[in-house]
Parts: sequence; C-alpha cells; structure tokens
Amino acid sequence: MIKKFIDKLLGKAAPGAGRGKNRFGKREDVPASEHRIDPELVDRRATEVVRTLQQAGYEAYIVGGAVRDLLLGLKPKDFDVATNATPEQVKGLFRRAFIIGKRFRIVHVVHGRGREHEVIEVSTFRAYLDNTAIEQQVSGNEKTSRAALAGMQHAVDASGRVLRDNVWGPQDEDATRRDFTINAMYYDPATQVVVDYHKGIQDARKKVIRMIGDPATRYREDPVRIIRAVRFAAKLSGVGFTIEPKTAAPLVQSQTLLADVPQSRMFDEMLKLLQTGHAIATIEQLKKLGLATGIYPLLDVVVERAGTSFVSAALADTDRRVGEGKPVAPSFLLACVLWQDVKTQWDRRLAQREHPFPALQGAIDDVFDQRIGDVSGRGKLAADMREIWVMQPRFEKRVGTTPFSMVTHLRFRAGFDFLRLRADVGEVDEALADWWQEFQLADEARREDMIDQVREEQKQRARKNPPVVRRVPKPAAPADESGAAAASGAAAPAADGLPDDAEGSAEGSAVKKRRRRRRKPSGGGEGAPPAAPDA
Repeated sequence: MIKKFIDKLLGKAAPGAGRGKNRFGKREDVPASEHRIDPELVDRRATEVVRTLQQAGYEAYIVGGAVRDLLLGLKPKDFDVATNATPEQVKGLFRRAFIIGKRFRIVHVVHGRGREHEVIEVSTFRAYLDNTAIEQQVSGNEKTSRAALAGMQHAVDASGRVLRDNVWGPQDEDATRRDFTINAMYYDPATQVVVDYHKGIQDARKKVIRMIGDPATRYREDPVRIIRAVRFAAKLSGVGFTIEPKTAAPLVQSQTLLADVPQSRMFDEMLKLLQTGHAIATIEQLKKLGLATGIYPLLDVVVERAGTSFVSAALADTDRRVGEGKPVAPSFLLACVLWQDVKTQWDRRLAQREHPFPALQGAIDDVFDQRIGDVSGRGKLAADMREIWVMQPRFEKRVGTTPFSMVTHLRFRAGFDFLRLRADVGEVDEALADWWQEFQLADEARREDMIDQVREEQKQRARKNPPVVRRVPKPAAPADESGAAAASGAAAPAADGLPDDAEGSAEGSAVKKRRRRRRKPSGGGEGAPPAAPDA
C-alpha cells in the first residue's frame, strides 16, 4: 500500500496495476463537426494560455464548466485551463502568474490591469487516489491538523473528506476525480476537439447532472459538492437540466458533513449560490431537493425570507443585474436580507429611549453578532452593509448641507438603490425616492431650488399643525396660617410657560414667586412725594 502511494506520488504507474479498460473512463475525441462549439465564444486570453503551454511542450485544454457552457451555446463567465505542467512550470511561462492555495495548488495567470483584468485559472492534472488508505488520514480537520498536514501532498480526515490533493497524474485520472460528468470534458481550441472520458457530451444532450463514481462517497470527499449540485441545477434548470435521481438521493443525508467545512469557505459558497444570476432558481432548487434548511445558517434566513416582498425584490434585482453584465455586491443583497433584523432591534432600542443614531449602530452590531459572526462580519463586507443601513434615516433629511454630502458619499449609489427598493415595496414614500433620483442628477442651481422647496413645504406643514404646548398643572396650594397659599396661587401662572423639558424640574420644587410691580401714587408726577398713610 505504501509503495503504491509513493508510486502515485511520483506519477508512476504500477506494473499490471489494472488501469482496467474503463476504470478511469474510455477516452473519446469528439470533433467540431459533432460537438459544434462556436469558436467565437472562446475567450481569447484562455486560448493564449493554452497555446503558450502547448508551445512549451505541455498538454493543455480548456476544462470544466466553460466546456459545458460552450456545448450548450452559452458564453462562459470564466475559463479554466488544465495541463500536465506543474504549478512551478506554469508560473515560469507567464510574466504575471501566481501560485495560490494549499488544499489545491493552482496558478492564476493575470491578463490586463485594474477593473479590466482577467484571471485564467490553471490547474495541473491530478492523480486519482484511494481516499480510504490509512497512511493518508489525519485525525482532525484542516484547522486542527496543520502540523500533520505540513509537507503532505494528499490527505483526508477520518470522514474521508479530502484535505490535500496535490498529487499529479495523467489526464484520465484527472477526469475521474472531477465531480460531474458535464464538468469533466476538455476542449483544445487549436484542434477544436473535445476529449470526453465519462460520456459528458451524452449527459449534456440528455440534460442530466450526474456524479462520476458513487455519489455518497464523492460527497464525503468534498461536502461542498452538495452545494455545487444545487448551483448547477439552478443554473441549468432554465434549459431543462435535472439532477439524476441516484446523484440526488444522498444529498439530504450528506448535508451534515458540511459542518466540518471551514466557515469562510461555506460563506463563499453561499455567495456563489446567490450571485451567479440564478438566486431565485436556487431557492426553488433548495426547497425541491429538501435542503431549505441545514446547509448554512445565513442561507437558511435567505430561504425563509425569499417569499417576502423586499427580499424577493432584492433577489430578482440581483439576477437582473448579473444578466445585464452589471456588477453585484454581496453587501447589498445581505443588507436587504438582514434589514428586517436591524429594524426590529432598532425599534426595540428606541422604545427604551436610546438616542436614534447610537440605537441604530447598536442594532447593527447585534445583527452582525447573531447572523454573520466573525466570518466576514467585521471586514469590508460589514462596513459596506453598515453604511447602507445608516444612510436610510439620513435620506429623510433634505434640507441644509445633508443632501450635498450624501450624493458625494462613496456608497451613495448602494444606499439609494436600497431606498428605491424600499419604495418599490411600499416601505417608504415613493416621492422620497423620486426626489433623491432627481437631486443626484440635477445641477447646482436646481439642487438649491429643490432644497428651498422642501424647506417651504416643511414650514407650511408646521403652520397647519402647530406644536401642542403642554402645560404644567398648577400645584396644590397649602393652607397654612402664614398665607403661603395666597402666595402660591399668585405664583402659579409663572409655571404655565415652562418648556416640555422643564416639566420634571418644576414638579416637587418651590415655585418661583412673581415680582410685583410697584404702583406710582395717583396724581403725583415724577419726583412727587409719597402719599401719607391713612390715619
């Protein structure tokens, strides 16, 4: 067993070790006349990467989901390349290439700069290894077994989950270790031949999502394949694809394995489900497959609230933007999903007489602790979500300098889109969203006019609805022999005009006496002597 593992590690094939006839699938070279892939849909930069590798003497193909989409006549979102060159050999061929990853070491070849840059992911053909071999097992998981994993090229935990997979091998073994048949095809843009080992082209024509090998075992090797199955089913449901019953059968039972997957990876996989342009279809698939709860706590909240008008509108808006090729931010969608929690916590704090702004900040902190935790809730994602939420009450203030500072805010567009979505579902007045829509596009003079108009409207409302002045009740006059009752009665009117915030200080304290004006004697002018007292 050990010798076999070492041979695999070195890429050697054991003599007579039955690379049986179909153990790793039977290779089929499918010509362009049969698969009919449109070369115009192939990314030029991916073709350049393949050509560079081939000119250096290596095998290289476009692989995975890109080939699947090309077969279906769809334009792939991104392109991956597979080769028999090692990561170090790939890196040496390109000026801007970076080796990343521990679990799977791959190379990112970068084309262009800034927002226009494109990353072509290049992976090395991997060997198919027996994941039950005892010498490859570690007792803990990826976090707790870092020391044991140091220097290992291939390792699994006690449950069979693959923790390292960096043993290189031939193409047929690489195809076998991939997950679904429709993702295990290789396309050579130079010859336009598709290499297929597991009847992926047939499954694509039948519109079936089928796992390579035993589905339960493959889910144990990498539980995230459960989420990938849902994602592909959602993405391809629009063109009639369904998951093969045998592949779907172990999904619910296997989802408990997701508890051992690092939370950061689960968070990223959740975002992929919601931000690839098929969010609404994903919710439908999760419910259909019995996975509406239990995959990831925050995803459970999304599924639960997908039927509400606000979250439903946010999901539909995300799908629309992706379909139009526009960027989407996870902060916006998650801000929509968790807005209900923020409002509830905020109202609770306001009821406890907290100041509105600190109350809102405290409510946001509570929601981050309860719903997101430490995965990404304290990074840029949380900062963007917080700014979107904090802007909402500020949109109500449309006088002074606030509107000018708002439209120059870095996150104004996201905050405004959030406000517009609230207006669409009737949470705020449509006129408020329309005002900000016009204000952000207006010139300086028009903006001043709009603010003056709002100010005048506020004055008119104030005149129609003057504030109610609450009066302090007159204090009870004590009846004593010194005549204090009369003095108190005379002083009572002085308390009538106290402002609201002075009411508390007036109660229970001595009322200040009114100073009596001294009358001048009748008939006397300035400087006249005082009248004589009565006898």
